[in-house]
Amino acid sequence: MKIDSFEKKIEKSKEILERLSDPEISLEESMKLYKNGVKELKEAANMLEKAKIEFIELSRKDEESE
Repeated sequence: MKIDSFEKKIEKSKEILERLSDPEISLEESMKLYKNGVKELKEAANMLEKAKIEFIELSRKDEESE
């Protein structure tokens, strides 16, 4: 299973939002797309949070070494 990058997840979310804007989309399809969009955004948020934690840890190590 390949893990997408943060940027890919955001791009997928944008594509899903565009598809949800289609007035011809069925309720069933829109619910499926919505769930996928939420999943992509949650995964992107988790990636961002992990990067933030890593950045803070690296910053602390840099400060300690000075």
